[in-house]
Amino acid sequence: MRVRVRGPAGQSTITLDATATVADLTTLIKEQTGLASFDLKYGYPQPQPLDLSDPTQKLAELGVDLNGEQLIVNSKKDDSAETPPSTSQQDTLPTQTIHTTQPSPLRESSLIKPPDDSDPPEVPSPEHAGTVVLRIMPDDNSCLFRAVGSAVIGGMDAMTELRSIVAQTIQAQPDEYPEVVLERKTDDYCRWIQSEDAWGGAIELSILSKHFAVEICSIDVQTLRVDRFNEGQATKCFVVYSGIHYDAIALSPSDPPFTHAYAPPDFDTRIFEAGDSFILERALELCQVLQKRHYYTDTTSFQIRCNTCGGLFVGEKGATEHAAQTGHYDFGEAQ
Repeated sequence: MRVRVRGPAGQSTITLDATATVADLTTLIKEQTGLASFDLKYGYPQPQPLDLSDPTQKLAELGVDLNGEQLIVNSKKDDSAETPPSTSQQDTLPTQTIHTTQPSPLRESSLIKPPDDSDPPEVPSPEHAGTVVLRIMPDDNSCLFRAVGSAVIGGMDAMTELRSIVAQTIQAQPDEYPEVVLERKTDDYCRWIQSEDAWGGAIELSILSKHFAVEICSIDVQTLRVDRFNEGQATKCFVVYSGIHYDAIALSPSDPPFTHAYAPPDFDTRIFEAGDSFILERALELCQVLQKRHYYTDTTSFQIRCNTCGGLFVGEKGATEHAAQTGHYDFGEAQ
């Protein structure tokens, strides 16, 4: 019996004999994925949970023919965080909002600029027997954490955990992340980054890439610049930075049983071998499409309005200075 396993780090194939049990299957999956606790789903187009409650039960008795099946492995998390966004949410380009490297007074959902095309781009990648696609992250101030979490953990709802990792790392490494870099007191930054209103940037990408021992490649849509965090690792993942928002890049399988590039996101590959040059080429091609659609905002030149006092400011810098002087933190894009 051969079973394809798709986990957070990619896809592999395992072989079991006809008398294998649930325990045999879970042991092999733990070895392949490195996960100690996980859930399994199978089937297409609507993956169904696979019951692992009885470790002594033979796989042949599960009522599911697993031979040739693809199993989706997801790390277990709290029930409150298990509901992913719907496919329609993920396959529709979001309103765009500002992001910064350093703390910003702006809320992600307060600045709205619709993209000029509602269809997410896709780039065929015959080298991978799949299609490189843009996976959209919600505009909820946690898009960076969702984008990274979807690759390194296998789910987009690990924002609280990733924020905590950042805060703990900053507290433990004050020489690496001094207050001059944070641009505020360490304790204040750690409290801020753990709040739901805080956005992540270069500091967070650097910390998370090192924590998960993965290279994170951040592609700037406006310039097509690739910022690499924690180079020299065995694997890498990609996020797309549009000046105001982070999304994720994924490889969607095109091989059977899929007849369309957009297989469910559960089937995505989001972690790639470091030496895979083709995936970087395809990711840049995808971002070139986004660039042509003007799927970015120049945060240095667009006008921002303070919704508290009505003041108008140019760029994020102007809004940040106004917030520091007045304590006003409610901003929107000037029309």
